[in-house]
Amino acid sequence: MAERGPTAEHRIVLLTGKDSFRRVEWTHRLREALEAKFGGVSEFAFDGATASLATVLDELRSYGLMAAHKLVTVDSADAFFAVEERRRAMERYAEGPMSEATLLLRSQNWRPGNFDKLVSKIGVILKCEAPSEVEAVRWCIGRAQKQHRISIAQPAAGLLVDRIGTDLTRLDSELAKLAVAAAAAGENEIGRTVVVDLVGVSREEQAWEIQEALLQGNPGNAAAKVVDLLRGSASPSIMVSWATIDLLRKIHHAAVLQNQGVADQQVARALNLWGPSVGPIIGAARRLGVVASAALEHAAVTADFALKTGASPDPDRALIGVCAGTALELGGTSGRAF
Repeated sequence: MAERGPTAEHRIVLLTGKDSFRRVEWTHRLREALEAKFGGVSEFAFDGATASLATVLDELRSYGLMAAHKLVTVDSADAFFAVEERRRAMERYAEGPMSEATLLLRSQNWRPGNFDKLVSKIGVILKCEAPSEVEAVRWCIGRAQKQHRISIAQPAAGLLVDRIGTDLTRLDSELAKLAVAAAAAGENEIGRTVVVDLVGVSREEQAWEIQEALLQGNPGNAAAKVVDLLRGSASPSIMVSWATIDLLRKIHHAAVLQNQGVADQQVARALNLWGPSVGPIIGAARRLGVVASAALEHAAVTADFALKTGASPDPDRALIGVCAGTALELGGTSGRAF
């Protein structure tokens, strides 16, 4: 997190990665550095997917009329560099860049090459990737104090990262909300209690909601819940997958015990079942039986393996399909509605 940022001495700045917060932050810091040194900066922005090589190079090499320095930004730089002619030309430019212009390249899916080696001599390459959870906690502590003028206790920062994830944009938004709430309550620190009250349940806890949707036996609802968890709540796909496997494991084990003549109450106790899920799980096990429940569990495990190994070309779509198919098989088995 203590990564050295861009300076006014860097003639080429390359920002790579998908973290929008860091991308915006580095861009802002570069602009400030250039303005501080040159007094004024003329900015020109291009879309790398549509901009021509001649247009970008002409802007870099021509002198500005309104300011002493230019900041030329190319977004989707990976698309711009995908054409060999452009890549070669930009490599030649990097060997002798204009001192009157700074080239800012931004790309979410950058592929390193010879250009990177040239940039490292006269510029800087910065990765805009989501931090680790440990880094995110440290960032929250520093960000709360610097930007929001309030401290946050480490346990509270840890809980916030656990519930939100490591996306810095979302974390900063939550910190702003928590800072206002703490100040309104007369607190000079964001504590764990305010995080519990104002921030949703953890990503892991949210993932277990898929079990409820599966037991309802409605494929459409199950698919919608997976989409909501993966995209709306940022729940990790692996947690959703494992929650699905856990449910099917319970159903299969219940079916095995039922086949051995074990009473439903004892089955529930043996599998540590409780709450409103007991009836649906027991009912699903009775209807499916040992063989069918084992097949469902095996299918979910196979899908999970594909998810972790990259064997599936579209992991999210595959997970949605598994959950919808599972709900279809479980349809009509609920012993009690949720």
